[in-house]
Amino acid sequence: MSETTDLDVPTDLDVPSDLDVPTDLDVPTDLDVPTDLDFTGPDGLRTRGTVLVVPGRGESPATYRRFGRRLAADSYRVRVLSAPVIDGADLPGTLDRFAGQLTDAVAGLGADGPARPLVLVGSDTGAAAIAALAVRVARSATPGVGWWPQALVLAALPGYGAHPVGGWDEELDARTHCTVHRGVLSNDRSVPRGSLSDPVPSELLDEAYDGAVDLPRLVLVGDADPLADRSALTRSAKALRRVRLVVVRGAHHDVINDLQHRSVAAQVVTFLEALRNEPSLEPLIEVESSAW
Repeated sequence: MSETTDLDVPTDLDVPSDLDVPTDLDVPTDLDVPTDLDFTGPDGLRTRGTVLVVPGRGESPATYRRFGRRLAADSYRVRVLSAPVIDGADLPGTLDRFAGQLTDAVAGLGADGPARPLVLVGSDTGAAAIAALAVRVARSATPGVGWWPQALVLAALPGYGAHPVGGWDEELDARTHCTVHRGVLSNDRSVPRGSLSDPVPSELLDEAYDGAVDLPRLVLVGDADPLADRSALTRSAKALRRVRLVVVRGAHHDVINDLQHRSVAAQVVTFLEALRNEPSLEPLIEVESSAW
């Protein structure tokens, strides 16, 4: 943002002398502006793939700084986008704008394009938008777009209808019990509080849950997520091809960033590595014997 310093300010204004002007206003001077965040792997190592992360309601790119750094440490290129704006009255327009956002994100990765596999990771409405857009593009028979992924990771897909969560403390409780993540959310002034109570358009969720597209999906949900529709997730996982539904014990809505964030990131990395395997998705590790 540029700062203007040459404004013409009138000096002869007639200001009442008895005007009660407050002097103790707390005016923020360093507001956070949402922008894409990039994370690259260690120097000298070949990039193993590309991950585009799409936040959801009440989140910004800063929400996924920890997650991005963790994947990048394993030599994945990670770009975290701004959350898509969901307009329930214009879902086609919403998805068109989101597609443009993905196109710009991929174009910014360099002339050679993204290292493959390319995987889209979304949370909350970000996950719903990813799934719905993939379905619509697949139906149009034009999956040759530059951002077309090899797989999807859908975290914290919201359920149908409104889910009022109360004030900010209650919203934090619904999101996460991780002290660090609660601090990140509370200190991020670039996103409005209370948006988690906004209902998600049913048409968008219909596409996310029931729209068939032949892409591997890793679906993540916390078993303490008050916004999740577990029956819809289970039905979708059984109906679609190449879907793995992972339930994270004790995790709340922000399943990627709750107390179990290390284990969840490990699940994502395991999924990414399986995609690179030949044949794809064949497990690299099998447990032959275990006492736990």
